[in-house]
Amino acid sequence: MALTYENKMKVRDYECDAQGVVNNAIYLHYFEATRHELMESCGLRLRDLTEGNILPVVRNANISYKNSLRGSEEFICTVKIEREGLRYFFYQQIIRIEDNTLCANAVIEVVCLVNGKVAMPEMFDKAFAGYITWKNKK
Repeated sequence: MALTYENKMKVRDYECDAQGVVNNAIYLHYFEATRHELMESCGLRLRDLTEGNILPVVRNANISYKNSLRGSEEFICTVKIEREGLRYFFYQQIIRIEDNTLCANAVIEVVCLVNGKVAMPEMFDKAFAGYITWKNKK
């Protein structure tokens, strides 16, 4: 069974809109920050990858907003990974800690560009080995 990565975070007041809730675009930042933390915990640093012309890029992002986060609230952002062909699907959730309420779901599709072309770098499979569920693996 694949592992789920968890990243504890806290809403900063400047991330809130005039109504006092987290602006919808900020959720993308939370999801991305959590994916970066996962990468680093697995030994992959984005800076090193880009210097080697290996770029993980978001191909598609689908977010479902469920409940609002407000200033100073703490939450957990989770990640599960599914791999299909050249694509990685990051299934992510944001859960408010205080009442265990689901605030957002996302599916973020990522592909890797190696020297400008979509490719399958084995380093990601090795680094994420404990987190990946394979779909239609041959």
